[in-house]
Amino acid sequence: MASSSVPVYLRDENLTQETRDLLSSLPSEKGWLVSEMYQYEGSWHTQAVLQGVVNCQKHFEANDSDIILATLPKSGTTWLEALLFALIHRKKFPVSSGNHPLLATNPHLLVPYMEGDYCVSPDVDFSKLPSPRLMQTHLSYHSLPVSIKSSSCKIVYCCRNPKDVFVSLWHFGKKLAPQETADYPMEKALEAFCQGKFIGGPFWDHVLEYWYESRKNPNKVLFVTYEELKKQTGDMVKRMAEFLGCGFTAEEEVSEIVKLCSFESLSKLEVNKQGKLPNGIETSAFFRKGETGGWRDTLSESLADIIDRTTEEKFGGSGLKFSF
Repeated sequence: MASSSVPVYLRDENLTQETRDLLSSLPSEKGWLVSEMYQYEGSWHTQAVLQGVVNCQKHFEANDSDIILATLPKSGTTWLEALLFALIHRKKFPVSSGNHPLLATNPHLLVPYMEGDYCVSPDVDFSKLPSPRLMQTHLSYHSLPVSIKSSSCKIVYCCRNPKDVFVSLWHFGKKLAPQETADYPMEKALEAFCQGKFIGGPFWDHVLEYWYESRKNPNKVLFVTYEELKKQTGDMVKRMAEFLGCGFTAEEEVSEIVKLCSFESLSKLEVNKQGKLPNGIETSAFFRKGETGGWRDTLSESLADIIDRTTEEKFGGSGLKFSF
């Protein structure tokens, strides 16, 4: 998969011999999004992202002031990137100024994707990021670089209804890798999802790790849901600000950030409708609907029930409840 039209995360031409040796020792499966994915430390990755994961674990050094946004793919990452960027840099970039970076730059270019940036080279330099450094990851908690877990940096974790995650992945896959997904039945994809065999999965293990960590160390990990954010965006933004030590003094400031970072505002911007990111993904692919409960347009009742039963089984006894 070396075509220039294929996103960096799905290519294999830049793999080091060390990565190729590691891949040969790992369990592998054909996925519905990629021709081959590999299981490393319990999670599934593409070849390129796996190289980025290992480089990130080896070389990333956290600062105590760092802020890490952790999500599974298709769980509100783009929205959270925008909210957190606007939130922590609101003194330097006042929303009311009319020339905010989010008006001209896709959120993914303002918030580095850690293991993604480490895909190509182990020499990624995050030192030039403004303090506090804001970075994003899809890694499970146990796979985070040691320095993140041992430092005083903060982690904001956002999860989403697994039915919406699956449906968003399904549509994203058709844009990202149309040839790979063209003849892949939805029933087969959903079975793989429920078995945890998708990029970044298993869903339930990923969510539960951060859930338990947030309960054990609430000053370190803030656990929020996409659904909470949609229902009470202003209140959740204030909660995140307090957690990060940069609370608001004016209500107006909160509403301005909420409006700037809304799906309606961001999706209409030219920078989010045209062009591609450096990794080859079209910016428009990150803005489909941004709804809660959108799975109803795609999933039959019987397929939705399979995910619901899996969720009840996996989350049973955890204390984690969702109104899904």
